[in-house]
Amino acid sequence: MLLHRIKQITLSLTAATIFFSCVPSRQFEELKSKQSKCEEDKATLMDENTSLKSKVTELEEQLASITKQIKALVNDTTIMGNSFRKLTVNYDKLDQTYDRLLTQMAKIEEGDKEDNKKLMTELQGTKEELQKKEDELRKLELALNSKENNLNNLNADLAKTQKELEAREKRVKELEGVLSRKDSVVKALKDKVAEALMGFKENGLTVEIKNGKVYVSVEERLLFASGSWAVDIKGQDALKKLAKVLETQADVNIMIEGHTDDVPYNGSGNVKDNWDLSVMRATAIVKILTANSKINPKQLTAAGRSEYLPLDASKTVDARKKNRRTEIIITPKLDELFQILESN
Repeated sequence: MLLHRIKQITLSLTAATIFFSCVPSRQFEELKSKQSKCEEDKATLMDENTSLKSKVTELEEQLASITKQIKALVNDTTIMGNSFRKLTVNYDKLDQTYDRLLTQMAKIEEGDKEDNKKLMTELQGTKEELQKKEDELRKLELALNSKENNLNNLNADLAKTQKELEAREKRVKELEGVLSRKDSVVKALKDKVAEALMGFKENGLTVEIKNGKVYVSVEERLLFASGSWAVDIKGQDALKKLAKVLETQADVNIMIEGHTDDVPYNGSGNVKDNWDLSVMRATAIVKILTANSKINPKQLTAAGRSEYLPLDASKTVDARKKNRRTEIIITPKLDELFQILESN
C-alpha cells in the first residue's frame, strides 16, 4: 500500500509539473510549494517504508520461529496423544484387572471367614498351649534356680570338704608315719624280747606280735606249780631277763594278765577262786619285774582274766593246759599319735 501511495504522489508531481508549464507564475509558485511538500512527504514515507520493511523482516523471522514452535507443539501433541491413548488402554486393562481382583478378593474373603475361624480356634489352642509351656518353663526355671543354689552350696561344701579332706590326708600321713615308726619299734622290741628269752622256748614260752603289740605268752609249767601263785626259780630267771629288756623301754605300757582253766579253784584264805588265783599270779610277776629292774611301776598293770578268755574252749586236758598261762602284753605308748589326733 505504501508503494502504491508513493507512485500516486510521483504521478501527481509529474502532472503538476506539466501543468505548471501552462499556468501563470503565481500558480506556479503554489504548485512548487505543493511539490516541495510532496517531496518532504515522499522522504518521510520513504523512511517509514524502510522502517516498515525492517519490522516486516523482524515479524517474518518471528513468524518463522512461531511456525517452528507450532510444528514442534503439534509433534509433541501427537506423541502425547499416542501416549495418552496407550495410557488409556493400559488404564482400561488395569481397571479390568482391578475389578477381577476385587471379585477374587471378595471370594477369598468369603472363603477366609471359615479359614479365619479355624485359624482363630487353632490360635486360641496354641495360645493356651503356649501359656501352659510358659508356666512349665517358669516352674523349670524356679527348679533350675533352686538346683543352681543347691549346686553353689554343694560346691561350697565340696570346697570345704576338700580342705577337710586335704587336712585329713595330711593327718593320715602323719598318723601313718607314727604307726610306721610304732610298728618298727614294736618289731625291734619283739626281736629284743625274743632274743632275751630264746632259751625258754622249749618251756612253753612264745613271743609274737598281735594288733601292734608284743605278746609274751608263758605256760603255767614255766612259772607256777598247780594252784600256786609263787613263781619258781626257772620262771624267775626268765622274768629277770625280760625285765632287763623292758627297763630300757620307757615308752611302753606293760600289762600282765593271769589266765586259768575252767576247773574250779577250791582255795582258802584270801584266794578262794580262779579270779583270785589269776590276779595273784599277775601281781607276783609284777613284783618280780619291779624288784629286778628299773622299770617305772607306772608302766605296769596287773590283771586277772580267770577262765573267761581261753585259747581253746574245749574240755580236754590239752586245752586246759593251754589256757593256764600268763600273758605279758607290751604296748608302745601312743602319745605322739594322740597329740596328732588332738591337734586336728
